[in-house]
Amino acid sequence: METTSGFKNKVALVVGGASGMGEAAVRLLARAGCRTHVFDVKPAAEGLFQTCDVRDYGQVQRCVQKVVDQESRIDLLFVAAGVHLFANIEDTSIEEFERVLSINLKGTFYVLKEVLPIMRKQCSGNVVLMGSDQVFIGKGCSTVYGLTKAAIGQLTKSSAIDYAQYNVRVNCICPGTIDTPMVGPSVERFHQMSGTPVKEIHAMLRKAQPIQRLGTPEEIGKAVMFLLSDDCPFMTGALVCADGGYTCQ
Repeated sequence: METTSGFKNKVALVVGGASGMGEAAVRLLARAGCRTHVFDVKPAAEGLFQTCDVRDYGQVQRCVQKVVDQESRIDLLFVAAGVHLFANIEDTSIEEFERVLSINLKGTFYVLKEVLPIMRKQCSGNVVLMGSDQVFIGKGCSTVYGLTKAAIGQLTKSSAIDYAQYNVRVNCICPGTIDTPMVGPSVERFHQMSGTPVKEIHAMLRKAQPIQRLGTPEEIGKAVMFLLSDDCPFMTGALVCADGGYTCQ
């Protein structure tokens, strides 16, 4: 699904672009000819980097304004910042609840609040938000993470309706289990709770996918590129599964 349609010299912003699926998208966008800006709490290997903690609305405002001061526009946005938490309600501390909510949901809202007015004034723009297979289904010990991703699905659809008249498209990529740095802490927490060996947990994760393996960040990055490209101009408000067939079961 790799595409370079309509990317040359466009200004892209990837939030959470220092690792995982965000980093993969940064590489692909840069290769396609975008001027790619990256917001993250840790340095990015590629792109025009700014330190930005999406939990802080003031930081988001300042970082977006800096991009606009440099570029005068933002054409493409991928909000990939997020954290996972393996826990049910009883095992979730209030601090963990606030952290996941602040990064996954509030942070996405803050970025949209700053970038969508820019795209509205341009009368153009493509946005991709980071969902999950949990936009569609529930999973055990994933209460807070799941609720934030379900909310991202609704945020996608509402924003798509509100900004369609301004030629701004908003879609949501919904990955399954992807081999990123986020997997490790959840595997370790499950190991500590259950005593199941780590190697066995990884094998269970692979076996749970009809495709019999985890996805790669690059595979999700290519799907994001398609959604950001000019190849799907009639597509907005879509929740796009990329989960190795997991939600088909």
